[in-house]
Amino acid sequence: MEVRAYIKNLKISPKKLRFFLPALKKLTPSQALDHLLYINKKAAQIWYKVIKSAISNAINTLKVSQDVLKFKTLLVEEGRKLKRYRPGGRGTVKPIKRRYSHILVVLETLNKSDKLIEEKKGINLKTDNNKPKKLTLKKDERVKKLSLKEKSELNIKRKEKPQVKKLNKNDK
Repeated sequence: MEVRAYIKNLKISPKKLRFFLPALKKLTPSQALDHLLYINKKAAQIWYKVIKSAISNAINTLKVSQDVLKFKTLLVEEGRKLKRYRPGGRGTVKPIKRRYSHILVVLETLNKSDKLIEEKKGINLKTDNNKPKKLTLKKDERVKKLSLKEKSELNIKRKEKPQVKKLNKNDK
């Protein structure tokens, strides 16, 4: 089953809203709410309200818990553009476009088999105590910590320039 939340005429440009799309697509709706709560940007507050609205729609209409929901589509569309003008240099006019946007969030329920598959893959990051696990990086993704001696050696190598032999006019 699907549930939609469509919010129109938000006074923020679509470019600013699309900045959060790649990060949100990787998360479940409940994880996305936790993530967006601590971001201090206007776009994050708008996304928080829209996703919360979609979750409450799903809870009221489908009678399911928010753990069973996942994103089907997250879409940011362009709304109207208010055209305004400011005076420019030498008597010219500089146009300003105040952009509005629309957001569409579609949530769908997971089947029991889908939920088991996602838990096996490690997408569900909750433990028995309902505390999030710490994410660990693979060996090749870890940042190598260098000692002071190694750092100084790297800096010396970077500063050294290859010596170029200058040729005189007589030398060939």
